Amino acid sequence: MQGARPANSQKGGAKTIMRDQFSNALQIRKPAKVSTGGIVAAQSRKAAEVGAEVLAAGGDCVDAVVATTFALGVLEPWMSGLGGGGAMVLYRARENRFEVIDYGMRAPDSLRVDDYPLTGDGTVSDLFPWARVKDDRNLHGPGSVAVPGVVAGMEEAHRRHAKMPWQELLRPSVRLASEGLAVDWWTTLMIASSAADLRRYPASAAAYLVDGLPPNAPWGIRSSVRLPQDRLKATMSHLAAEGPRDFYTGDLARSIASDIRAAGGALSVEDLGAFQAHLREPLAIPYRGGKVFATPELTAGPTLAHALRLLQQDFEPAKGGPDASAYTNYALALQSAYRERLQDMGDADGRRALGAEHLAPSCTTHFSVIDRDGNMAAVTQTLLSTFGSKFVTPQTGITMNNGIMWFDPTPGSTNALAPGKRCLTNYTPVLAQAADGRRFAVGASGGRRILPAVMQLLSFVMDYGMDLDAAIHQPRIDASEGAVVIGDVRLPAATRQALSDRFDYEAARIQTLPMKFACPSLVLRDGSTNSGATEPFQPWSEAVAEAD
Repeated sequence: MQGARPANSQKGGAKTIMRDQFSNALQIRKPAKVSTGGIVAAQSRKAAEVGAEVLAAGGDCVDAVVATTFALGVLEPWMSGLGGGGAMVLYRARENRFEVIDYGMRAPDSLRVDDYPLTGDGTVSDLFPWARVKDDRNLHGPGSVAVPGVVAGMEEAHRRHAKMPWQELLRPSVRLASEGLAVDWWTTLMIASSAADLRRYPASAAAYLVDGLPPNAPWGIRSSVRLPQDRLKATMSHLAAEGPRDFYTGDLARSIASDIRAAGGALSVEDLGAFQAHLREPLAIPYRGGKVFATPELTAGPTLAHALRLLQQDFEPAKGGPDASAYTNYALALQSAYRERLQDMGDADGRRALGAEHLAPSCTTHFSVIDRDGNMAAVTQTLLSTFGSKFVTPQTGITMNNGIMWFDPTPGSTNALAPGKRCLTNYTPVLAQAADGRRFAVGASGGRRILPAVMQLLSFVMDYGMDLDAAIHQPRIDASEGAVVIGDVRLPAATRQALSDRFDYEAARIQTLPMKFACPSLVLRDGSTNSGATEPFQPWSEAVAEAD
């Protein structure tokens, strides 16, 4: 019928029909953790426990960041790891100083644009809307690999602030790799989502598949299934002993470059050796008598600044929590910010507030850390797609990124593929100081959905005075998909009605996969009390406090 609305989006938010079969009675809560000690809030409980143990041993917030980063790379290799990139925002309590360490990926200097010919047969509709490249060389495999930055980022953070030796901070990840990758239902689900591409590459299939298929979690209560990570263990042991520079200029660099070049990629030892993490001044964004400190340049930080400016000038928060007006203004601010973002994208002089990547699904990890002294970190890292390039280097067992996918393969645009260019990023880790004196760190995974989640969580805490337990359980919207606004089905009927009247509105559930909203992790300091919280529907995530 011409002009009919889809069955799942009838006019009237309160009567929205869900296109699913899930229970309407299900309730899930994950209480915030409160402690006088340090806290690590991460997408993996086991990785958060590693960071919390470092804090309990007397480590600085940054010591916990380094240890947690490498543990995450072993425990959830589909999200992040040695082969990825990222950024962190740090608060140093003694100096009352905020800083950014940027270790985003970039295209190899040795990359040849001619190696990415267009097929002329349409676009890649399920990722970026780019013209299709022959053999999807920019999407997966060795040709999609950008220069990774995670190790350089940890090197810079460790050099500036760490109290504990590098080798000691990597020891837990070596142990975890020696135990092998534990297979539960979440592991099976994540591997299955990428199995079709993982099986293209022998080392990837050997690392993550069993007889060419995803591994099955065991039914028996005393049974366990683990995928060996012997090559990754050896790599982590070598990195621990030789130090971070070896990844860029030593034996590891030569091994990584050799594997990628042998398989047809461009990454060279010279590309690795030239990579550096950068210390940057954060964007300092005034908001409601407080201030938000965000990542600058090739991140979503500039877009967040736009959205917060509109929120502050266009609406006054009502008492009692976010109402229909608040959510309407969230949607309007986000849509305006994304429109601006799309007009100015790519690594070019004077044009560094980016946007094309908002259309792509991606897999990222975010964690937040606070220590006893009030030092804080918001850390976001990514391989870009799930399992990145799907290419595991045979000699080192490292799952590499597919950062080349961030570039437009059609020549002539600001974001056109070219040697040496820095990659676009969706992530926006932030630290904030509210008008009431509370400080907190927030960020999320979830590709284009990260920015809406971060903006709303900032509002929940800074506009409405919520603690983390209230903020993490407060329903959110997403407005990163052009005209469409997605609302949590748990929103009040009046709010859903208002959104449906104003926007092309869809209701969605918070669920584990495919996620319709981002997956945040936060920590907060109120006086001398710390708290931490993570997305309730993420099955592995948890905020873990150091032992008092």
